[in-house]
Amino acid sequence: MSARYAIYFAPDRHSPWWAFGAHWLGRNEHDNTALPQPLLEGLPPAEFSGITAEPRRYGFHATLKAPFRLSAAHDESDLVARLGHLAQTLAPVALGPLRAAALGNFVALVPETDPEGLQALAAACVTGLDDLRAPPEATELARRRAAPLDARETELLDLYGYPYVMEKFRLHLTLTGPVNAPLARQVSHAVAADVDRLNTQAPLVLDRLCLFVERNPGAPFQRVMDVRLGA
Repeated sequence: MSARYAIYFAPDRHSPWWAFGAHWLGRNEHDNTALPQPLLEGLPPAEFSGITAEPRRYGFHATLKAPFRLSAAHDESDLVARLGHLAQTLAPVALGPLRAAALGNFVALVPETDPEGLQALAAACVTGLDDLRAPPEATELARRRAAPLDARETELLDLYGYPYVMEKFRLHLTLTGPVNAPLARQVSHAVAADVDRLNTQAPLVLDRLCLFVERNPGAPFQRVMDVRLGA
């Protein structure tokens, strides 16, 4: 089975945001090495590792174009070239302060307000590379359709292979897999001080497109390329 590719935003690996997110999830997505996770009061390390297992596989990131396979007419070099061209047409977006929020049954960092230019940038990542994408496999579509989708989300799934794009897009950097409401509140409280400090000391800017690759089904996604935005 062919590899899957994703276009994400992830902070520079030398930044304090990356250090926070990578250690929170317990993985360096550049070289797939384990990192020590913080200790949370009242949450045993094994349980903390468990609730972060799902996002750990993907790395600390915000999705811009969800995982997809390349069509038979294109290869990774085509994607790399097109990604570089796309990045040159896009300008960085200041994300403003982030906060932890429960999105359905998981916790993520989201902007407190809608950043100017973000929706247009995300839409360009979806549409600007979509001709390289192979149609989703039937099992993938069935999994997506098993979630509650409204009519527009179903339409977007059929168009782009992912339902949460265009006006349905919401930038988020995932911190947990499925958790119950009390645990979601505990996680949000646990990260609040660090996130407030980072918002003040190192305001986050979406300044790059990051290429992540899942080489084999179920393998961890690896961050293989960052392209700085150049417009």
